[in-house]
Amino acid sequence: MRVMICGVDGYLGWPLSIYLAKRGHEVGGIDNYMRRAWVGEMGSQSAIPIAKMAERLLAYRENVGRNLRFYKGDLADYNFVLNAYKSFRPEAIVYLGEMPSAPYSMIDVHHAVFTQTNNLIGTLVTLYAMREAVPECQLVKLGTMGEYGTPNVDIPEGFFEIEYRGRKDRMMFPRKAGSWYHQSKVHDTNNVEMACRLWGLCSTDIMQGVVYGTRIDEMGEDTDLKTRFDFDQCFGTAINRFCAQAVIGLPLTPYGKGQQRRGFLPLCDSMQCLTLAIENPPRPGEYRTFNQFEEVYNITELARKIQSVGNKFGLDVEILPLENPRIEQEEHYYNPDHQHLFDLGYKPTHDMERELEIMFRDLIPHRERIESRKEAQFPDIRWDGTRRRSKYL
Repeated sequence: MRVMICGVDGYLGWPLSIYLAKRGHEVGGIDNYMRRAWVGEMGSQSAIPIAKMAERLLAYRENVGRNLRFYKGDLADYNFVLNAYKSFRPEAIVYLGEMPSAPYSMIDVHHAVFTQTNNLIGTLVTLYAMREAVPECQLVKLGTMGEYGTPNVDIPEGFFEIEYRGRKDRMMFPRKAGSWYHQSKVHDTNNVEMACRLWGLCSTDIMQGVVYGTRIDEMGEDTDLKTRFDFDQCFGTAINRFCAQAVIGLPLTPYGKGQQRRGFLPLCDSMQCLTLAIENPPRPGEYRTFNQFEEVYNITELARKIQSVGNKFGLDVEILPLENPRIEQEEHYYNPDHQHLFDLGYKPTHDMERELEIMFRDLIPHRERIESRKEAQFPDIRWDGTRRRSKYL
């Protein structure tokens, strides 16, 4: 298949391009390097050094045996996107090209407005460009489990059956976002579903849990094929951030009571799941939802797992909760379904302890890079609109 990855320079996009090529797919990619700029704005950098795109493309050719067709530009630019789709003629578009951080979206009005306009306009542009250039193409759209919030009922995969005042219907499950970023993903979901319903496009909306990890096997040992690994307060996800803290001797910092429950999956399994969606497309006009995660943990459980593995590497790992900068439920029910990907053949590849061992082996050699940006790990972006560093509890 010809697969276009929007956001190919990112944490997920780059390894996905390698994973797909190793399976025989022809891969194209779009990016304008904004993820690098956003992390720099936070005073941080990738813990693992990443190559410039020109160097990445050369390494890709040498290791994969084919070229990645790269298009540099803004996904909010309709003419650029339309021409890229007409040129590449994708059979699947994997849309990863959005601003992906809840804290970043909560900094101030300017960051909130940017998040919503960038994310919504980019998705709308792709929907219109698909309709014009490749209406038969599947859109694999990256959503987030955070769209659902933490309702006091089980969470289905997108849709549920409802009976109200004697009548029944199948409806989209209600969303309850907790940040301007998550709200932008909710709006995306509604827009993509409507485009499928009105125009006959087809899409798989991936409600992905929290991804962690430093590598996939298909990267090998070529340093120019490595993907980024962020650890700052905005772009470092919980497990990745905790591992970076452990490497430089900082306490692991669950927020508040540390009982928040979320779905998690390793980077290698994210690649497997996205590929299953690509290779098993929906029918024309069909909009479907996959909840994509492996296991559910609370944040303190995760910290203890990381502490245990870190201690095996000779690290003296402490857990010290921080005042929660977010406005969220810290204790709640959480039971989301995630059967669709298993029905397509998803097989989890690692247990968490093994993946954490790989992460520590990859991160410890870069201790100085993490140490030089350690201030970026301390949260001071607050959901109440103020800027104040959280205190240890």
